[in-house]
Amino acid sequence: METLTHSSVLARFGYALSDPTRARILLALRDAASYPSDLAELIGVSRQSLSNHLACLRGCGLVAAVPEGRRMRYELADPRLGLALTNLLGVVLAVDPEHCSVSAEEGCC
Repeated sequence: METLTHSSVLARFGYALSDPTRARILLALRDAASYPSDLAELIGVSRQSLSNHLACLRGCGLVAAVPEGRRMRYELADPRLGLALTNLLGVVLAVDPEHCSVSAEEGCC
């Protein structure tokens, strides 16, 4: 396994957050672990779309799938991610909207 540099780790995290659906999944999992069907309903996407996003988030090392019988439950890969998301929200909410008024659907500034 290759060693990741700090910049590559942050790039991976940024990539995961760059998509509004993935960001919403991470925020939902910040509150509690969940099953894909419940996440799809909560976020308002198809199960196939959610599955693709969960695969991306697993590949980025941000979420983990935990088998429970025949079902898989998803949770943040590390509880510190929930704290990081909460802290990040506090910082981003303090940004002056005049200088960065892009909505999540439009992409990056």
